[in-house]
Amino acid sequence: MADSKKVDASGADTDNCVDNLPRLKEVRSQIDATDLELLELLNRRASLSLEVGKLKRGKQDVVFKPFREKEVLDNLRSNNEGPIPIEHLRYIYREIFSSSRALQRPQKIAYLGPEGTFSYFAGVEFLGRSVDYIPQKDLTAVFRAVANKDCELGVIPLENSLHGSVGQSLDLFMEHDLYIEAELFCRISHSLLTREKLLADIHTVYSHPQPLGQCSHWLRATLPNARIIPTESTAAAARRVQNEKGAAAIGHGSLADLLKLNILAEHVEDMQDNWTRFVIIGSKPSDGEGQDKTSLLFTVPDKPGALASVLNIMAREGLNMKKLESRPMRGEKWRYVFFVDIESNISTEDYEQFLIELHAECQSLRILGSYPAGQYMDFTKGSDIATATNEQNK
Repeated sequence: MADSKKVDASGADTDNCVDNLPRLKEVRSQIDATDLELLELLNRRASLSLEVGKLKRGKQDVVFKPFREKEVLDNLRSNNEGPIPIEHLRYIYREIFSSSRALQRPQKIAYLGPEGTFSYFAGVEFLGRSVDYIPQKDLTAVFRAVANKDCELGVIPLENSLHGSVGQSLDLFMEHDLYIEAELFCRISHSLLTREKLLADIHTVYSHPQPLGQCSHWLRATLPNARIIPTESTAAAARRVQNEKGAAAIGHGSLADLLKLNILAEHVEDMQDNWTRFVIIGSKPSDGEGQDKTSLLFTVPDKPGALASVLNIMAREGLNMKKLESRPMRGEKWRYVFFVDIESNISTEDYEQFLIELHAECQSLRILGSYPAGQYMDFTKGSDIATATNEQNK
């Protein structure tokens, strides 16, 4: 008679499991010992962070150091031999950084609320979960919360790869003396969220105007008879449809779990390559060597060639201008403020003469901040761990 093997209900070879049991116990014991070592190292790191906080306390220094955090991650990336993927390390260290900052000083972060907006998820991706996220009713309230020091930092959307700049965000920089401290590029994917179970039952769709614009073709093709109603945020739209029959919201897929809604359709944006640039704003400029980008606001005299003179100075210095946009100047008809992104840190001594010449050509000039170039994070994966990607591969 042929030998028979014992199998459990799942079909697993129980004899093999029994044979491996001693080794399994040994490996688990090693994991437990390693966890204790990690705990000791994490507490040692936390103690060092507390010491850093004490050393900086007299200076009223900012706790958020984006360049230092980027430097740590770059060092880990270059020394990582695996098997842990670098995106997992980034996720782990995001929370280590967040905890370290909270130990030095509790942080409040203003964002366009309520919880569940893309601004909220961008903040969590950048700043971790060991901070207090304070929802604001609109972008004006986000800027005001940081300017009044009710919150230390704010998270705002600055521009979208499909629909251009968020004009209100640019305008608010003219009203408040705040700085860009860091940036993050997030790939955005929208889902249709509802309490209903069939698309045929949807007659009203709510969302923020930007997502509605990004999904307009899909909406016309799929729900041609539905009323389209803009709201102050995607999360507010999702909360609205919780108790409204026949209504759906367009927003982040994670809102479904948060609010107990159904997802009737995913990736409803008209173009899949949909990215939003978020920036972290604060009352002080970011510091640290090796900043990659600088943002400027300036005005020029009302005369021929005024703007060309400014651009020529930048070109002569070999500065790569990534963005140039004009916004109407409040209170002065047909006058404009220019918003510029430059791929360089012009706050160093090397650019002193350049800034002198730039001031001479501009009617007003304000440096909004020099900061590290942002990572590209993929929000379309539907996971708590967004996937980091290089700009070249986005």
